[in-house]
Amino acid sequence: MESSYEYIISACLCGEKCRYDGKEFTLEQAKELIDNGKALIICPEVLGGMSVPRPPCEIVGDKVINIDKEDKTDNFKVGAIKVLEIANKYGIKKAILKEKSPSCGSKFIYDGSFNKKLIPGEGITTSLLRKNGIHVISDEDYIK
Repeated sequence: MESSYEYIISACLCGEKCRYDGKEFTLEQAKELIDNGKALIICPEVLGGMSVPRPPCEIVGDKVINIDKEDKTDNFKVGAIKVLEIANKYGIKKAILKEKSPSCGSKFIYDGSFNKKLIPGEGITTSLLRKNGIHVISDEDYIK
């Protein structure tokens, strides 16, 4: 399907209160893309069936575990697949995603200790998008 959308963007960057803690992190340049019809907003975690708010999650080995030690890997995988389907449906080849997230991190993620320690790595959605030829840009690197 041909569309005018150039990007998919993490919903939390555009004022949506969908983060694990129910807060948003608005990036004005990203919001402008939405306002100008150039981007679609997505939240892989919500698309994967997770509630807002929810216990924080981190990647531990090949699993995504929440702070209560519950395995949420399937939610993250389902959300990532749905984001890829949206990107493919609209022919979108670029994504601006929230850094450090277990879904959307593109350079850094938390180490799985729930002590706010960052390590090099990428989230579940970022990994799937990159494997399918979609260029992922960290919100920290995005400059209009």
